Order: sequence, then C-alpha cells, then structure tokens
Amino acid sequence: MPESTLDHIVITAPTLKSGVEWVRDTLDATPEFGGTHPQFATHNCLLSLGGQTYLEVIAPDPNAAAPERPRLFDLDHVQRTSDPRLAAWVARTTDIKAVVSACSEPPGTIEPMSRGELNWLITLTRDGSLTLDGTAPILIEWPPATHPSTAMRETGCRLLALELHHPDSGRVARVLKSIGFESDVDVKPTQDEGEPFLVATIHTARGEISLSKP
Repeated sequence: MPESTLDHIVITAPTLKSGVEWVRDTLDATPEFGGTHPQFATHNCLLSLGGQTYLEVIAPDPNAAAPERPRLFDLDHVQRTSDPRLAAWVARTTDIKAVVSACSEPPGTIEPMSRGELNWLITLTRDGSLTLDGTAPILIEWPPATHPSTAMRETGCRLLALELHHPDSGRVARVLKSIGFESDVDVKPTQDEGEPFLVATIHTARGEISLSKP
C-alpha cells in the first residue's frame, strides 16, 4: 500500500519580490531565499510551518535563460499583473514510483530536480499544468535523511488546516485514498460548480490567517 503525507504548500507569483512581500504582509513572517531551479528558470523562497512542513514562494527567474520546457506549477500562465496566490500543494512519499502507479489521476512523469546541493524526485506534467487545478497534490520524494526544512529558521508559523475545494470533490478524495495520504486535509465541493481553489489556515503572531487561491 503506497503512503504519502503533506510536504508543503505553494504560492505562485509573477516575481519573487511580490510573492515574498505578500506573504510577509499577510502572515507577518518573511520567507528566506531558497535558491534557483536552472532547468525551469525559476527561483524560490521558503517559510517554515513547523516540523517538515513549509510554505514555498516560487516565481520565474528573470536572470535565467528561457527554459526548454514549460515551467512547473503553471507559472507560464502567471501574468506580470497577477496577484500572488495559493496555487498548489505537494505530498511527500518514500516510494514515488509506487504512489504514481497507484494514483487515480495521472500526476505526470517522475523527474529529477535540484536546487544547489539538494536533489529530489518530483512529478511534473508535460505542459506544466496542475492536476485537478491544483487540488490534487504534486508528488515528491526526498533522499533519505534529507529535507529542506532542516535549514529553515523557526518562524512560529504553523499550518493548522488545508482545504481542497473542487466541483467533483469525489475525484480529489479518490486521489488521496489511492496514494495512501495520511495527513489531515478537508476535501469539499465548490458551491454552484465553481472553480477549484485551496485554503490554508496558518497560525501566526497575528492569530489564525487563511490563505486562499482566489
């Protein structure tokens, strides 16, 4: 039986600066620079949410050469005037091949990725799109005894809840069951067949704050 658990949530932004400022203004905590992903011409900043859970802000890297393939997290469709948003989430597993084989929705292909000295395996769609509009997780496998959270500064922020809203909530629930997902998330139908979206509730110095996709 495959197993997976929550790894991190993803904020996409037109620029890394705008994404970091939005998170800082919203959560009263500032993500720290993570690094670059040369193969996708992206860069990121990271914010600890306690334990091995974190928040990632990711944006196109204006100093990188244009990638030979679509950027991950649907970043090629983020406009320069777009607001940062909670766009996706990532589930961690120790056997990504088994989880991909069992997944009820095609999560993409397993590919190697790196940032500095970190290396990992991740599922990526051919066109950079997000499965079930981001309500289904991207899958990741870190090497044994390796996780980026070990290098993150403690912020006091904690992820309290993650909600996955989709018109066909049953499809999302089937994905989670098929990959043996063990973390506590809420799967809910959207009202009036509305567009899918995510909601993350985070404990901060300002109290509980909700980040949402819209």
